[in-house]
Amino acid sequence: MVTSVNETPAVSTSPPTVRSRRLRRVVSTVTAGGLLSTYLSIIVILPVVATIATGVGASPDTTSGSWWPGDWVWHSNFSAFVDAIGAPAAWHAIWLSVWLSLLAASVNTVMGALIAWVLVRDRFRGQKFIESFVDIPFALPTIVAGVVFIYLYGPASPVHVNLFEAWTGLFVALLFVSLPFSVRTIQPVLVAMDRDVEHAARTLGASPWRVTRSVIIPSLVSPALAGFGLAFARCVGEFGSISLIGGGIARTTTASTYIYNLTQGFLWQGAAAVSTILLLISVTVLTGATWFAASFHDRRAL
Repeated sequence: MVTSVNETPAVSTSPPTVRSRRLRRVVSTVTAGGLLSTYLSIIVILPVVATIATGVGASPDTTSGSWWPGDWVWHSNFSAFVDAIGAPAAWHAIWLSVWLSLLAASVNTVMGALIAWVLVRDRFRGQKFIESFVDIPFALPTIVAGVVFIYLYGPASPVHVNLFEAWTGLFVALLFVSLPFSVRTIQPVLVAMDRDVEHAARTLGASPWRVTRSVIIPSLVSPALAGFGLAFARCVGEFGSISLIGGGIARTTTASTYIYNLTQGFLWQGAAAVSTILLLISVTVLTGATWFAASFHDRRAL
């Protein structure tokens, strides 16, 4: 009796060589880097560069027919940039935005830390409601917040507190929109904080204030600085929530409102010039806050 057997040739399953693994790693890195660079260029870099270029009056001469920007002849109108940011109304608007943003970010850094502490360390009825309530400024359109503030603190205020056309009204609105940044940057650190260190300090005889000063506060400095930078950047560019309560008069015109007024008159270079100054201020504060936070963290790690 003859039996036929179909034999399948063995497939080589040798492990990939070092060269193939290295090639795969390089390809994945280049692909990921290209996608990230393209996305960041379209969403962030190009708009920022276009704003700065418009602000300084930079315009290309493309009559050469080349598609490469290096072959274009660039012209600029820097004097118009200086005139736009040197106007008294522009300086007043920028200064009002900066000091109000610094004040609101500072207050919310302290209050955000206290709120985060209560949400992490305490348990009470309605805690989940308050937890979600903190994030309302993230979800609520800012113009809706402006309507709420003009109703509560406007000329017809039901609580008889009139903040219309006053810097205090702008300040309250900025506190509202920037609070989540301070709470949400500090809260995860409190959640991850090792409470055994606090118990050990109390066991060794440290008072509650000594534990707070020596153990808790140093751990919160870095996230607090990060939250301060984010809150400041949010406040300095805020428009919707303060546009109504400010009333549109000169003394309560912030930089964002001033930029909007310039665009209504089709003064695009002036609007871009003031926007460039706000961008530089925001980047400086964010970079400084990040640097101080990292420096403080590194000193504690030593």
